[in-house]
Amino acid sequence: MVNRTIIKAIGEATQYYPVIALTGPRQSGKTTLLKSLFQDYRYVSLENPDIRTFAEQDPNGFLTQYNERVIFDEVQRVPTLFSYIQTLVDESKQMGRFVLSGSQNFNLMANITQSLAGRVALFKLLPFDMEELTASGLIEHDYCSVIQKGAYPAIYDRKIPTNIFYANYIETYVQRDLTELLHVRDIRLFKTFLKLCASRVGQLLNLSSLSNEAGISLPTVKSWLSILESSYIVYQLSPFYNSFNKRLVKSTKLYFYDTGLVSFLLGLSSGEAVRDSEFKGALFENLVINEYVKQNMHRNAHHEFYYWRDSNGHEVDLMVSNQNRYDIIEIKATSTVLPKLFIGLDHLKEIGGDAIDRKILVYGGVESQRRTAYQIWAWKQLQIDF
Repeated sequence: MVNRTIIKAIGEATQYYPVIALTGPRQSGKTTLLKSLFQDYRYVSLENPDIRTFAEQDPNGFLTQYNERVIFDEVQRVPTLFSYIQTLVDESKQMGRFVLSGSQNFNLMANITQSLAGRVALFKLLPFDMEELTASGLIEHDYCSVIQKGAYPAIYDRKIPTNIFYANYIETYVQRDLTELLHVRDIRLFKTFLKLCASRVGQLLNLSSLSNEAGISLPTVKSWLSILESSYIVYQLSPFYNSFNKRLVKSTKLYFYDTGLVSFLLGLSSGEAVRDSEFKGALFENLVINEYVKQNMHRNAHHEFYYWRDSNGHEVDLMVSNQNRYDIIEIKATSTVLPKLFIGLDHLKEIGGDAIDRKILVYGGVESQRRTAYQIWAWKQLQIDF
């Protein structure tokens, strides 16, 4: 079993909050983690129709039976429970009383914001990060294979072939979450939209272009993207713009939470296919940025991430904020360190001055270096020291 980094942060939070909530994509390992961490808690799945009916029709009786030290899985399926839980925890002041879990961030967050704000510690569990895979001896030897395989636990635990896993994942996701949240009538059209998003990985997001190519309206594009984000399929990286420079690009960039899923959508069925693909650089960038995003969530670190690009084409792939100071990171799939790889970092340092802490290059090679002006990290030796 892979030891999940997030366990430490969740364990600490039970001392300070009456409710712990864990969300994340389907099959990211939430149930397994919670059962392991809270072994003396009862586990109740609200996917079970009989249990769900009991909770919906008689919430007082339900919470009398399951009144403390209990895990409610897929709790967003019974939204009326949140107000009753609020009353119970306000009266008792007992820490760590309830653990809530759900895969639909949209519904879960809406109910938490309404009923449990200030009473809940919220965590997000994503598929394995590379640090977790490395510690468990499961990391592939080359980054193209890591990209193509992805990081969902079932692929490693049950050794499911990636083409089978991701095909079923998409079918399950489309049929369950989308029909519930969007009432999408044309499933084929949505799958086309999903593939078009995959073809834009690491690119500036042009909603009008996506709308035209998908053959759907701009409001529909925005709605579908919102659901993909709330279901932890994609995320958008915001541009950084402040007094550094006024001539900046202000479009977001699109990434997938799992590189195995985007590889599947692009028809890349092996590490060799990734290596030969026109998307190799963008997928490597997605892999590295994912590592920052995942470890930020799994450590409960609360850093913010941006990219930077000006109108003259100068660009830095990632900026990590730390109390108004920034690490700036360039990400290149090449296995050779060349002087031209530092141009964007140097330009942003000239503009940002003392606000820039470290200039970092993450590349596809095997040897890390610490130079006077730069830190150079091989992809497999990536050190995220927030």
